[in-house]
Amino acid sequence: MRGRPTTADAAALERRLLHVALQEFLQHGYGGASMTRIVSAAGVSKTTLYSRFPSRAALFRAIVLDQIDELSPSTPLASNGGPPDLRRGLQSYADHMLQRNLQGELLGVNRLIYSESHRFPELAAAAAERNALGIQRIAGFIRACARADGVACADPEGVAELFIAMIRGWYTNVMLANKKVSTARRRRWVERAVDTLLASRRDW
Repeated sequence: MRGRPTTADAAALERRLLHVALQEFLQHGYGGASMTRIVSAAGVSKTTLYSRFPSRAALFRAIVLDQIDELSPSTPLASNGGPPDLRRGLQSYADHMLQRNLQGELLGVNRLIYSESHRFPELAAAAAERNALGIQRIAGFIRACARADGVACADPEGVAELFIAMIRGWYTNVMLANKKVSTARRRRWVERAVDTLLASRRDW
């Protein structure tokens, strides 16, 4: 007789549910996704699925947050052991985020959000939450650089929001046009964008 599931068992089950659900969303779209197919593919009951994710919106939000958690530790900002470098950190962050989001499942999820958010407001809400977390992280980095460099910044959140909007604008254009962009071209754009932003640093 099996006892209560362990923490590891519960984590493995959640990972399996999120993986299966992601494949369902990518294959059928958000509107066409079926919770019945998800539980069948995952080999669980509907009760098990709904006890963890009470709606399709909650399941998709969990997928987006899972992707954020996966990206965040590998997204470089601060220098290793040294003082924060604003230019290098912003360039590294932008380049890494663009590179990762232009391929694989991240690209698929972003295409899904852009194509179906006009019909499903919960998709736009998930994207807005992801955007807000990015702004929060960049704003914290800008504050750290302001302290280290002795350059005041009155509105780090506003600067971070502008920075994220620059990245998102370029990314959206590439994604919607289905363009193939070389690493060199992507990095040239990142350098120009960050240099343009930093040119007004004294006015931040």
